[in-house]
Amino acid sequence: MARALSTEQVALYRDQGWLSPLDFIDADEAANARANLEAFETEHGQLSGRPERSRAYLPFAWVDGLMRDPRLLDMVEDLIGPDILCWNAIFWIKEPATGSFVGWHQDAAYWGLDNRELVTVWLALSDASEAAGCMSVLPGSHRETMDHSETYDKDNLLTRGQHIQDIDPANTVAMALRAGQVSLHNIGTAHGSGANHTSDRRIGLSLHYMPTHTRQTLADWDSAALVRGQDRFDHFDHAPQPPADLDPATMKYHARSAEALRNIVYQGSNAAETKL
Repeated sequence: MARALSTEQVALYRDQGWLSPLDFIDADEAANARANLEAFETEHGQLSGRPERSRAYLPFAWVDGLMRDPRLLDMVEDLIGPDILCWNAIFWIKEPATGSFVGWHQDAAYWGLDNRELVTVWLALSDASEAAGCMSVLPGSHRETMDHSETYDKDNLLTRGQHIQDIDPANTVAMALRAGQVSLHNIGTAHGSGANHTSDRRIGLSLHYMPTHTRQTLADWDSAALVRGQDRFDHFDHAPQPPADLDPATMKYHARSAEALRNIVYQGSNAAETKL
């Protein structure tokens, strides 16, 4: 029996590769999370371009708490079962009235994971309207592999500026979210987002959950956080749970983990710079 999603929602996800919008935290909880992020930025500078942006459950204990929230894990369990690893948590921030965008892409093309069971939870920490550049998806695209161009466009927030050509906007669905809501999409679902034309930042946090039997095919060592159930496979090193933000021991582990992630997503690339 499903914990959080209806039978119809599970069937829709499996058929179409996405669900949205779903309620998760309330507006006050979302505002508190945003305040935590922006307090860090006040002291250390904008998160975009910093290593703490990815594998963010390691530098930020409050991100670890969101990642392990039972309300979220119940949704994920309905889709991939009770034994769950979180592979990554990454912030997606578009400053107001800027040209930053996310090209159309399939995560399965670059992450080196050996199955298409991973589910991404995209949490809005500020309102993500169409004007703000919310995510759009191409329903049903998780059942195919699409060709990507690698542009290295400086405004494209993706590591290689990757982009799938010739996607008809008439076939896509915009997933606008209020702060505190989430969307879910499959690792193979083609998705992208436009620029933020509003006067506020568009702040999102994506959390990437996978069953414990998943393997990493592009590296001998990779890490993930065990967030529910048991890991009987040990294909990933288990990330520590931070006791506090920027805990020194955890940050040392984060440095190794973030470097491994960069090597995976840039494998075969000639890029001079990295965005992770």
